[in-house]
Amino acid sequence: MMVDAVPGVFITVEGSEGSGKTTNIAHVRAYLEAAGRDVLLTREPGGTSLGEQLRGLLLDHRQAAMSVETELLLMIAARAQHLEEVIRPALAAGRWVLCDRFTDASYAYQGAGRGMEPERIAVLEHWVQRGLRPDLTLLLDIPVEIGLQRASARGEPDRFECEVVAFFERVREGYLARAEAEPDRFRVIDAGRPPEDVQQQIESVLERWLHERFRNQMES
Repeated sequence: MMVDAVPGVFITVEGSEGSGKTTNIAHVRAYLEAAGRDVLLTREPGGTSLGEQLRGLLLDHRQAAMSVETELLLMIAARAQHLEEVIRPALAAGRWVLCDRFTDASYAYQGAGRGMEPERIAVLEHWVQRGLRPDLTLLLDIPVEIGLQRASARGEPDRFECEVVAFFERVREGYLARAEAEPDRFRVIDAGRPPEDVQQQIESVLERWLHERFRNQMES
């Protein structure tokens, strides 16, 4: 498959706890690199030295008293640095940026999960991103109880993993609502299936999406 002679492409992978993001985003990277793409793998919150420090604060279970406003603003601060230092330069250089979570997570976790009005998140999104949005978002969807069972096997829970089941149900609903509202950008993957089935779904989605992208470029 030929490498597109166009500016970079921005792909995000979203999903709640236990959805298999770490394993499957590595598979996405391997698939894209095998197809000749120059891939930069990064994550949120994090991706920069400052972002990783903010990530530590956000995930620290000792910060249980953190307000939703503080949580959101720390997420946005990490994202602003991430965009400035990593994402925008990579895209400008023609690389394919593959990011573990992005702004959809803010709408799902701080919005649907914690009850923050989406309009407030949107103001910060527009201010920080200045119109930059992912070209493709893979949503790894999994029933909450199955996801939490998987997450619990990883060790000590972080601050988010300490939340009640109802919180994660709202997060899942928030993600699915965004996918339904933006079908051109989102592709929903059934992450509750065995790993090899999940990876097969991902490969099928990527194959079709890359074909459609190439065809559209040829027609434009």
